[in-house]
Amino acid sequence: MKKYIFSALAIAAMMVSCNNAAPKMDEQPVAGEASASGMKIAYVEVDSLMTQYTFAKDYSVTLEKKSNNARNTLTQKGNQLQAAVNNFQQKLNNNGFQSREQAASVQNAIQRQQNDLQTLQARLETELANETAKFNEALRDSLQNFLKAYNKDKKYDIILSKAGDNILFADKKYDITQDVINGLNKRYKPGTAKKADEKKAEDKKEEKK
Repeated sequence: MKKYIFSALAIAAMMVSCNNAAPKMDEQPVAGEASASGMKIAYVEVDSLMTQYTFAKDYSVTLEKKSNNARNTLTQKGNQLQAAVNNFQQKLNNNGFQSREQAASVQNAIQRQQNDLQTLQARLETELANETAKFNEALRDSLQNFLKAYNKDKKYDIILSKAGDNILFADKKYDITQDVINGLNKRYKPGTAKKADEKKAEDKKEEKK
């Protein structure tokens, strides 16, 4: 099974401005000066966001546990399959089967076991991919909703994401990462994502009625 690596969320550059109340921050960034074009810009370090935003850290632990559980399950099933193959081969070499039909029956059982393992692997990979996608969507929504409120007073024209070398150079005076992380962590309540998922599930049930 492929090991999933949960990369930092690539957050598109966004225009942010709305009428929601802006949360107060403990720290105020130096960023906010107008650029040469007259636009007020800022950026957020995505790597720092992923390692310091409590929601992202909590969800990453959950994803890692699910990944480990899936890998352990597949390893166990794989070992069982290998043992069956080895036993079959040993009996075949030692003429341990009473008839060709008996050997063919065991061989077919092993083939079904192998097919079941492949099906299980595909299902676990799909479940993990879906869970990762759900995390990315929740993280994106959380950040965008926060920035809309945050930007009422800040009034940035553009807030960019900085991940790796997608921005080759940016003056630190435009960096609002820590301020955003502080604000996100103040808003975050453990279990919020789970409650949101439960509400979505209830809404879907109501739609089917």
